[in-house]
Amino acid sequence: MIHHSGRVEVICGSMFCGKTEELIRRVRRAVIARQTVQVFKHSLDTRYDEVRVISHSGQNIEATPVRESGDLLQMVSPGTTVVAIDEVQFFDLGISAVIDQLAERGVRVIAAGLDTDFRGEPFGAIPTLMCRAEEVVKLQAICMVCGNPACRTQRLVNGQPARYDDPIIKVGAEEAYEPRCRQHHVIARN
Repeated sequence: MIHHSGRVEVICGSMFCGKTEELIRRVRRAVIARQTVQVFKHSLDTRYDEVRVISHSGQNIEATPVRESGDLLQMVSPGTTVVAIDEVQFFDLGISAVIDQLAERGVRVIAAGLDTDFRGEPFGAIPTLMCRAEEVVKLQAICMVCGNPACRTQRLVNGQPARYDDPIIKVGAEEAYEPRCRQHHVIARN
């Protein structure tokens, strides 16, 4: 089935809020509707598997790893009607233009990723994608300190908050990150 028009859906939030689960849910519904779906992930994300998108709860779906946004555009088959991209924050800023091109071709694009980095600042192309998307879903996790809704991702180094000048990208899971609310999100300053 071909959509009448393309669209962009962004699923964002902190780590452990269910972004990948929601992406997988939407992909499965598209498959049930007999739509032609391709799933991509950034090649940096090898936490659980190199060729599968896997949520922290274990849900998973096959995916094609990609490093550069331009490569992704070349990998989309002509008959594809739905493209899902996990960990979109890891892609270069050109991913916004790639997603726009796909939507203009009539493709439904579902992009999931962190909206802020460990410092609480906008992450990669996500802010641009959020502005251009037809739909934005911002999910929240649960703060590991107080139990309130969490909108930030706390990076921990040896159990202590990461320093502001630490590298932005460090792939990890529970061993290096936890969700925090605004009040309990801490960034060590120099």
